[in-house]
Amino acid sequence: MSHNLQFFIDGQWVDPVTPKTLDVIDPSTEEAYTQISIGSAADVDKAVKAAKSAFETFSLTTKAERLALLKRILEAYNDRFEDIAQAVSQEMGAPLPFARDSQAWAGRGHMEATIAAFESYEFEAKRGLTTVVKEPIGVCALITPWNWPLNQIVCKVAPAIAAGCTVVLKPSEIAPISGIVFAEVMEAAGTPKGVFNLVNGNGPEVGQVMAGHPDVDMVSFTGSTRAGIIVAKTAADTVKRVAQELGGKSANIILPDADFESAVTKGVSGCFGNSGQSCDAPTRMLVPAARHDEALAIAKIAAEKFKVGDPRTEGTDLGPVVSQIQYDKIQRLIEAGIKEGATLVTGGLGRPEGLNRGY
Repeated sequence: MSHNLQFFIDGQWVDPVTPKTLDVIDPSTEEAYTQISIGSAADVDKAVKAAKSAFETFSLTTKAERLALLKRILEAYNDRFEDIAQAVSQEMGAPLPFARDSQAWAGRGHMEATIAAFESYEFEAKRGLTTVVKEPIGVCALITPWNWPLNQIVCKVAPAIAAGCTVVLKPSEIAPISGIVFAEVMEAAGTPKGVFNLVNGNGPEVGQVMAGHPDVDMVSFTGSTRAGIIVAKTAADTVKRVAQELGGKSANIILPDADFESAVTKGVSGCFGNSGQSCDAPTRMLVPAARHDEALAIAKIAAEKFKVGDPRTEGTDLGPVVSQIQYDKIQRLIEAGIKEGATLVTGGLGRPEGLNRGY
């Protein structure tokens, strides 16, 4: 049974309070392949109430109990590993090998790392005559992006569970299906009811409501700087703790004595991985002026080795970007660069040869 039109609240799959749907687009076809429900303030309130109630008992569980839960979640995650990879590939366009080896793998890696760190973690520490005791903060609202869905979901959920917190998760509405599969993983692992809750929706109707809810104690947000400002301002009225990872543009500085063949080639690969949709993609390559032309020649060869195509077709190295908005933005940037006199080394405006659809 598909849970795409439901939310996971208080240990159960439930329908939204007010029915409202959104198409989920496959970026390789530009067509809707499923729908999700868009939540409202009423759905957020139900989820937060469930999390608040569960916190009363879950916060008192032992380290051993929470460690056992994390290990069950990891086992359930591994059972659904291929489903997760397939979901990520279809919802945001990552080629299947990348979806398996990087996207789904990252989620598993975060869970394994959390378990390893948690096994030796001490919640009490002596500092002179003082004993410092670390306690779970409470209900955590987790808002995750579309570019690395499971990477971000697991790196927020796993530490929260380890600490004894309860959570309400809002995945990106652009790439939400992998989040639904993860909720099924949490259910299969026997997560106590109310400890993990999922509400799908957009920023204004769900994310902003979560950030401002009086019973949410902490917000963890990964996304754009613009949205992060809104989250921080909304959370300030209730003096929540806020953790944010916002937009970035990474510099890749190649020094004169570097192996240019290797460094430039790896730099291009770093840009093209995940269709360039990573906060740490080294998209600003800075080289010595004297070696500029050499770097361009190497970059051209490296770029043209990438096979662009359907992310679920064997041999594809580079899939689409996630949406029409992202595609249009890239086209505008290429056009602006050409108009401003930049040298077009390879590629250009429009789709690659042989592709008549997809972003």
